[in-house]
Amino acid sequence: LKEIDSKGLDIVFDNVGGYQLNECLSRLNYFARVAICGAISGYNNDLTKQQSGNTVSQTGLYMKHGMAIISLRAKIQGFIVLDYIKEWSHAKKDLARWVLEGKIRYQQEDIRDGLENAPTALVELFRGNNNGKLIVKVGDQLAKKNK
Repeated sequence: LKEIDSKGLDIVFDNVGGYQLNECLSRLNYFARVAICGAISGYNNDLTKQQSGNTVSQTGLYMKHGMAIISLRAKIQGFIVLDYIKEWSHAKKDLARWVLEGKIRYQQEDIRDGLENAPTALVELFRGNNNGKLIVKVGDQLAKKNK
């Protein structure tokens, strides 16, 4: 984010909330658009305890730079994937093509072997200790036999 600081942000997609969202909000351009589809930074907050400082709210959507939305005339909109379920078939084809064309790049999966490692993997997921999609492999896929 510091590398693009002088240019600012016109579009932000956020599913983390907390610190990451605030860093983006502090760099918005006029009429920027912010799409929010999650707040994983707050999913495991202990709602029975007082949150320390202003780093994150109970929901993970504390906006330290929220007033910037007004002065910059920016727009924030929440959404969930079910809002676009009718477009899924078409989108799936486009996304697959864009991956093949190199227009979309993604991180490979972070695979942990064995069901016994699932509890540790879950803790590491919420601590951000994974690289890409975290998967717990519980066995080898069995080939289907022709009947």
